[in-house]
Amino acid sequence: MSVLRATIDGVLNFTAIDFETANNSPASACSVGLVKVRGGRVIDRASWFIRPPAGHDDFLEWNTRIHGIVQSDVTHAKSWEQQYPDLVAFAEGDVLVAHNARFDMGVIAGGCAATGIEIAEHHSMCSLQVARKTYTLDSYRLPMAAMAAGFSGFQHHDAAADAEACAAIVVHAAGFHGVPTVEALGAVTRVTINPVRARVEKPKSAAQPRLSRRPMVFSD
Repeated sequence: MSVLRATIDGVLNFTAIDFETANNSPASACSVGLVKVRGGRVIDRASWFIRPPAGHDDFLEWNTRIHGIVQSDVTHAKSWEQQYPDLVAFAEGDVLVAHNARFDMGVIAGGCAATGIEIAEHHSMCSLQVARKTYTLDSYRLPMAAMAAGFSGFQHHDAAADAEACAAIVVHAAGFHGVPTVEALGAVTRVTINPVRARVEKPKSAAQPRLSRRPMVFSD
């Protein structure tokens, strides 16, 4: 296991990430937003549409109502297996920070499992958990937590905007707690920095699996 970049540099370095999905499959990423932080400052941003793999590419009305993305938006986008290397290159081995990281790391694991590509070595921290250990709020959803960090007025469920809001929370929380790295922030808030585990795809039956029409629950 490699040493976390935050420990190597001794400064607040991380990449914030946010996914939007077409449906309730973790392999159905249809957009991603990435924000790179170096020394506590945003130095780079990236976002793009993703064409979900076959079998995970239905766009549910509920999801579209949340993020506004429809099938035609991703028709000419690159696939997960084509774009995942770009995501890995952008992050440069950083800790990946997300609001409700379990969801976003599940998307990475799900996309890799569904397309048969090897998942890279990632570590993640959840800004939702950090916010709960830093602020006293009625709700810790992303807009409320970001507002507590002094970041407001963004378009929630736009992947690029959500990633930037997530970054703002972590930078503000590190300053609030007086710590210089995401590793130290994890220690002072007792929020674990976890490795991202590969997901094992279950063998599919001969019949085409049906996607649940139940709405996907978003807790950020």
